[in-house]
Amino acid sequence: MKLIRTEDAAGCVLCHDITQIIPGVTKGPVFKKGHIVTREDIPVLLSVGKENLYVWEPQEGMMHEDDAAEVLRGIVMGDDASMYASAPSEGKISIYAAADGLLTVDRNRLDAVNNLGRMMIATIPGNRPVRKGDMLAGTRIIPLVIEDTIMQRAKEAAGGEPVLSVIPYRMSKYALIVTGSEVASGRIEDAFGPVLTDKMSEYGMTSVGLSYPSDDRQAITREILKYADSGADIILCSGGMSVDPDDRTPGAIKDTGASVISYGAPVLPGAMFLLSYLRRGDKDIPVLGVPGCAMYNKRTILDLILPRVLAGQILTARDIAAYGEGGLCRGCDDCRFPNCSFGV
Repeated sequence: MKLIRTEDAAGCVLCHDITQIIPGVTKGPVFKKGHIVTREDIPVLLSVGKENLYVWEPQEGMMHEDDAAEVLRGIVMGDDASMYASAPSEGKISIYAAADGLLTVDRNRLDAVNNLGRMMIATIPGNRPVRKGDMLAGTRIIPLVIEDTIMQRAKEAAGGEPVLSVIPYRMSKYALIVTGSEVASGRIEDAFGPVLTDKMSEYGMTSVGLSYPSDDRQAITREILKYADSGADIILCSGGMSVDPDDRTPGAIKDTGASVISYGAPVLPGAMFLLSYLRRGDKDIPVLGVPGCAMYNKRTILDLILPRVLAGQILTARDIAAYGEGGLCRGCDDCRFPNCSFGV
C-alpha cells in the first residue's frame, strides 16, 4: 500500500476503514476497507479530517477482493437462474434461492475450494428443501487483494460446474393409502390421512386419491397398482410397517413388483421406513412405506426423504444408510438447531 493525498485518490482502493465521529449522533465507518474512492467521496473524506489516505497499489497479477468475490459467486452458482446473489462488498457475496426446490451441495468440490485457504464458501446443509428468498451460502475473500493464480486454482478445483443447485420439484400428484382395520371399520378416526395431506400440501402436491384397504394385503396391492396406472407420481402407504404378524404393508408393496431399495433406515423417528420404486412405462414411481411415527412426530424420516424424491432423485440404499450421522432427532422442543437437517 502507499500513502497519497486525498485529492488524488479517485479510483484508488482504501486499505482501511474511515471513521466518522459526530458526538451524540454517530460513530462508525463512513467508508470501509476496500471501498473504491470516487470524486464525490473526496469532500466527505476531507470533512472527516483525512487529507491523506493509505490506498492499495494495483499490481499485475493481483485481484481486488470484490472482483475475486465475483469469481467465488460463479463457482457457487454459475449462471443458474434458480439462485441470485448480492452485490460484492468487502469481498463478501451472499447467495439466495430464486425459487422453491431441493438444495444440493457438491461437498467434494466445496471442500476442494475451501482447502485452498484465503477464501471461503459456507453453505446451509444440502439435500434439504428451500424456499424462494432463503439464504443458501455466503462467500468471503480473506485478504484485501489476492493473486489471480489462486482464483484460477479455485475455478479448477470447482471443476467447471456450480457447487450448489436448486432442483425444482418435478412431481405434482400423489396418492395416499391408509392401512389398518381399525380405521377401515370406523372404530377410530383416521389421523394419518390429514397429517400426510398437510405435509404434501407444503410442496404444492395435488391428491389423486385416498384409500382405506384395511389390513388386506391383496387389497393394498390393488390400490397401489390402481394409483400407479391412474397418474400418481408418488404413492404413500401409511401404517402397518412394523414386524407384527398383522402388518401387511411391506409385503403388499413387494407384491406389486416394486423394487424395494431399503426397508429400515438409520433414523429416529422413522426406523421402519420403506423406500421402493414401481416401474410403469419409462417412469419409476416412488412407493413409500411410512411408519406410524409420522402421525404424531412433527419431523421424521419422511422429511428427509420426501424433498429428494419429489425433486426426481432416484435414491439408493447407500443414500439411506448415509442418514445415520445426524439421523437422531431429539424433538423440536429440545433442539438447539432450529434449521436442522430435518427441515424444521
